Amino acid sequence: MSTTAPTPLDPTPLGPTPLLPGRFGKLVGIALPVVQGPFGGGLSSVALAAAVSEGGGLGSYGAHIHTPDEITALVARLRAATDRPFAVNLWVPQEGEAEALASADPDRLAAHAERLRPYYEELDVRPPSAGDVRAWPDFDEQLDALLAAAPPVISLVMGLPPRRLVTEARRRGIVVVGTATTVDEAVALERAGADAVVASGSDAGGHRGAFLRPVRESLVGTFSLVPQVADAVTVPVVAAGGIADGRGIAAALTLGADAVQIGTGFLAARESGASEPHRRALGTPEARTTVLTRLFSGRTARGIPNAFVRDMAAHEEHVPPYPVQNALMQPIRRAAAEQDRPAYVNLWAGQAAALAQETPSAAAYLADLVTDAGKRLPA
Repeated sequence: MSTTAPTPLDPTPLGPTPLLPGRFGKLVGIALPVVQGPFGGGLSSVALAAAVSEGGGLGSYGAHIHTPDEITALVARLRAATDRPFAVNLWVPQEGEAEALASADPDRLAAHAERLRPYYEELDVRPPSAGDVRAWPDFDEQLDALLAAAPPVISLVMGLPPRRLVTEARRRGIVVVGTATTVDEAVALERAGADAVVASGSDAGGHRGAFLRPVRESLVGTFSLVPQVADAVTVPVVAAGGIADGRGIAAALTLGADAVQIGTGFLAARESGASEPHRRALGTPEARTTVLTRLFSGRTARGIPNAFVRDMAAHEEHVPPYPVQNALMQPIRRAAAEQDRPAYVNLWAGQAAALAQETPSAAAYLADLVTDAGKRLPA
C-alpha cells in the first residue's frame, strides 16, 4: 500500500469556464450562446450583425421597415459580410393595424398630425401625406422576399409564424425563431412550429412583443419568465431582457436558458445604427429609468424618457396604432437624430441600460461578455 500523501487540490482556478454553444448554438451553427438583438427602425446595421457572427455569436438585423427589394439586397449584403450564420427579423402584424392603415385618410391624419405640429415646426420638417403612410411594406410580401433570399435564421416578434413560413423554412433549411413574452406565448410558438423561442422579459428594451394578451398583462420579468418557459417547452430557449454583462449571461444559463439575446449592450457598440444622442444616453445615470410608451410608433416600447415622452404623456392612449403613428413620427425622429436633439429621439433601452458602456467594437464587447460569463459559471 502506498504511503505517499495525496497532492492537495490547487485552489487557483485554471481560467474561465468555456462558454459552450448549447442546444441553441448547435441548432443554428454558432460557437457561442449569444445572440445580438435585432433592432428595428434603422438601428440595425450590417457591420454590427457581421461582427457578432464573425465573433461566434448570432448577429441579427431588424428588417420590419424594409421593402421586399430592400430585404433581398440586405440578405445579399449580410452574406457578403460574413459566411457565418445570421438572423433577419420581421414583425408579425397585429389585429387592427391593417384596418388603421387602410383608413389613414387625409382628414384623420391631419387631426393626429396637429398634435405633433409644434415638433414638426421646431425641427423644420413636414408631416407625411396619406400616400406616405399607406406605402408601408406589406408583411406577406416581406416574408416572400425573405424566404426567397433564405437567410440562415428568420426570427419573428409579436406573433406566431405563419404556417407557410414554417413549411417553406423547413424545406430550405432555415431556422425559425419566435419571441414570447409569456409562458403561454412560448407554448403557442412551439406548437406553431418555431424551432426555438426567445423568452423576452419585460426588462427588455424596444418594442414589446405581446400577442396573446395585452401588453399590460404580459409584463413578466426576464428571470421569472426564463425558468418557466424552459419548463414549458422542449425547443431551445433564448433569454432576453436586462442582460448586459457576464453576470446576466451566467444567471440566464443557470435558470435554464440555452442562450441569451443582448440588445441594449450591442446598441452601444460603434457599429450599431444608433444615433449619437441615443448612444450617449446609454450607460448614464439617466438610463437607470426606462418607461413603456406608444408615442413613437403606436406599439408599446421601452426606452429612456425624455422631454417628448414627458410632454406627450397625456396622449399615450390617443395616438393611432402602428404603423400610422410610426409614419407620423418618422420625420421627427430622423430630424432629431440628425440635429443632435435627444429630447425628441426614441431612446430605446432595456432596464440594464445603465450597464451598457460604449465599447471600441462589437467584437471587443462580445469577447468581454464571454470572459466575464466564463468566470462566473461553475466549472
